[in-house]
Amino acid sequence: MHTVGLLANLDKANVLEITGRLVDWLGARGIKAVTQVDVAAAMGRASLGLPVPALVETADLLVVLGGDGTLLNAARLAAGARPILGVNLGRLGFLTEIEVPDLFGAMGTILDGHYVIEERMMLAAEVLRRGETAQRVLALNEVVVSKGPFARLIHLETYVGQHYVTTYPADGVIVATPTGSTAYSLSAGGPIVNPNLDVLIITPVCPHTFYSRALVVDHRDTVRIRLRSTHRDIMLTLDGQKGYALEPDDEVSVGRALQVTRLVRLPDWNFYGVLRRKLREGPSPGEVMP
Repeated sequence: MHTVGLLANLDKANVLEITGRLVDWLGARGIKAVTQVDVAAAMGRASLGLPVPALVETADLLVVLGGDGTLLNAARLAAGARPILGVNLGRLGFLTEIEVPDLFGAMGTILDGHYVIEERMMLAAEVLRRGETAQRVLALNEVVVSKGPFARLIHLETYVGQHYVTTYPADGVIVATPTGSTAYSLSAGGPIVNPNLDVLIITPVCPHTFYSRALVVDHRDTVRIRLRSTHRDIMLTLDGQKGYALEPDDEVSVGRALQVTRLVRLPDWNFYGVLRRKLREGPSPGEVMP
């Protein structure tokens, strides 16, 4: 390993101190560190700064310093091109592998070659508008078609492959990966799915019906959602971070992407241990959540 890219979230407390220490720690071991231009400038080490595309292209490993949201953004930027190690500076940290107190010990273990690469499926979504492609996007957790700020239902005609499933009168529909099953889909009543499985999860959001439940389908299927509402306050969102306005009669097609996210894991990591620890955590009284 020659170069490590550090993708740091400047909104996190102590991130500059931790990033600087990691730069020095890597340098003492003959490994070059690079980071985003704004992070390098904030540290007073402008020579370490690269635009994010160049950073991804240059690095052998991406170390993400932030929370799950930071890692989700990095996963879309890297699109499988580089392995990603998540360092949790947030709260829950389902995706991030390492807590700050364990950072340097874990990095030593990884540099000694004691780690595994876990591949997580991603989603590719396409927006068809009047017969033409208006948008192509990637997501790691989920793709969501949802209403805008006003309290009115939208109607979402939903297919799996060529087969009509139902038209949901709802606030929206989530199409999630197994990785995303513990995120928005879980909050909307969807199942928890082991991330090693190759499935898609369709979860309606606040459906106005007695019988709508989450649906798990094969990863080889394509989920198609047609907008059957006439108002324009409808959005396509990716991992809760990127949004695109949709128009009446648009069709959103979601399937497994060719790209995968490659997460670096220590040998003793297991999904069920993370699940047990993280789902019993919650905000403290008075804590303001991002």
